[in-house]
Amino acid sequence: MSCPLISNLDTVRVTRLDSCGRPVCGDDNAFTFDCLASIAANPNVDEGDDISYKAANGRQCGFRKGCPTFNGYDLEINFFSVSPEFIEITTGNPVVFGFDGAPIGYDDCSVQCKTGFALEFWAEALGEDVCDESAAGGAYLYYLLPWVTNGMLGDLEIGAEAVTLQLTGATRAGGGWGVGPYDVMPTDAAGTAGPMLTPVGANCHRRYFLTSVPPPEATCEYSPVAGDLCLAS
Repeated sequence: MSCPLISNLDTVRVTRLDSCGRPVCGDDNAFTFDCLASIAANPNVDEGDDISYKAANGRQCGFRKGCPTFNGYDLEINFFSVSPEFIEITTGNPVVFGFDGAPIGYDDCSVQCKTGFALEFWAEALGEDVCDESAAGGAYLYYLLPWVTNGMLGDLEIGAEAVTLQLTGATRAGGGWGVGPYDVMPTDAAGTAGPMLTPVGANCHRRYFLTSVPPPEATCEYSPVAGDLCLAS
C-alpha cells in the first residue's frame, strides 16, 4: 500500500438503516452533501480493572493489567447546511413539508434510539503514487461507519457569527451493511467500480481504504437506495 496523505474532507453520505442495522431501500433513504465542517470519532473504551496481588508485608507479589474493552466511537459531526432530509435520516425526527410537498424544516421531538444510519465520507488523498494509470482521476480515502445510533442535535446558537450545528451519535458493531449497496471501490485492474469486495466484520465499527472511485455528487436532497443488501421498504 502507498503512504497517502489525508487532505480535506470532501463529501458525506448518510443512509437510513432499520433497527437491525440493515440498509433500507427506497427513494428517500439516503442523503449526500458537502457543507460539513468536521467529523470526530472518539474511542469509547472501558479500561478494565487492574489486579494487584500484595502480601501482608506490603510487597507486591504480582500484577495483572486490566484488559480494555472497546465500546465503539462517540461521534461529533459539525455541519453548516440545515437540511431537513439529513436531520430526519440521522435523528429519526420528522420533516416539515411545504404546500408543494418539499421539505422546508424539521421538528425536534425525542432521541430515536431504535433508528440508525450509516455514515460514509471521502477525503482527497495526496501523494506521489496515488495517481497511477488505474486512478487517473485521482484518489480518495474512503471512510465507512456502517452503523450509527442515538443521533441527536446539539446546542444551537444563532448570532453574528457563522452558524454551525452539531450532531452526536455512537457506533455499533454488527448490523447488516455487508459489502454495502453502493459502488465505492475498483473491482478489477481496469478500475471497474463496484461494492466492497469483503463485508464488514461482525465486531467492526469502522473501515477505511484508498480508492480511485470518486464520491457521489452532493445533491442536498433525498436520494434512492437500491440493491440486494438493503431491506425492502
